[in-house]
Amino acid sequence: MNPVETIGVDLGGTKMAVGVIDDRQQVLYETVGRSVGLTEDELLAELERDIEDARTARPDVAAVGLGLPCTIDRERGVAIAAVNLPITDVPIRDLMTERLGLPVFIDNDANVAALAEHRLGVGREARNVVMLTIGTGIGGGLILDDQVYRGTTGAGAELGHVVVDLDGPRCQGNCPNYGCIETFASGTALARDGRAAAERAPHSALGKALAAGGAFDGRTVTDAALAGDATALEVVTEAGRHLGAAFSSYANVFDPDVIVVGGGVMALGDLLLEPSREELRKRALPPMNETHVRLAELGPKAGMIGAALMALDELGQSG
Repeated sequence: MNPVETIGVDLGGTKMAVGVIDDRQQVLYETVGRSVGLTEDELLAELERDIEDARTARPDVAAVGLGLPCTIDRERGVAIAAVNLPITDVPIRDLMTERLGLPVFIDNDANVAALAEHRLGVGREARNVVMLTIGTGIGGGLILDDQVYRGTTGAGAELGHVVVDLDGPRCQGNCPNYGCIETFASGTALARDGRAAAERAPHSALGKALAAGGAFDGRTVTDAALAGDATALEVVTEAGRHLGAAFSSYANVFDPDVIVVGGGVMALGDLLLEPSREELRKRALPPMNETHVRLAELGPKAGMIGAALMALDELGQSG
């Protein structure tokens, strides 16, 4: 019997990763496209093109799983609202099913990343996993008693929008809140705080990067920190402390086996995670203050792999 293959899509605030996975958990195809700067119609058209390219490469795929950076109504198949993409009340499951002629299943992008890390990555020995994906924004996923937790409507586990400062910065994109952890530890936050630090320290490597012109983003701060620039390291450490404050709340509420952190910003590794662990140890109640904080094993592929696994699961349930 031939293995069942599904397409997985991880649609992020900057890029979309598309891949094909089989039920033996082998990655058979993968590519990365652009999502930043597109209108809703352009985004859907690009999504369709990238999926059709995957079908051309692997024509026997049975279904598509979409991991979306937004709140989800899974029963109706609707992408309700995204913080960092132009998606509002889009019936994306039915729309893409009609365009593609394939079954389409949807979930939050961090939920599917958590599923992948639980099945194949750092959380595979755990029953309870908290996962954050840190990129343009911060997504959250939960595995509780070996099951993805989605809440009443399917929109649950928006952990990037836990407030760590009541009077903090206005959250980005379409979030109406202030002081969310996303405003302190996302790639967008690193760029904002890194720019401010560069202006204060023009002779630092970060200051010189700003003076040179060109793009100045979270990657600029990451590269400077990895190269040892003291100013960039201060920015990263402060982001890590805020992240640890959020971790202490997750640990207190969920008492997980492990908190897993992935996404593009995690190129910083322990430069970001060590101050977060220290803050967690100081702030969370015992024994939750000993919760393990681990770097995701599947890296940027976690969301794509998890979306395909989710589609495989759904095919099994509906078959």
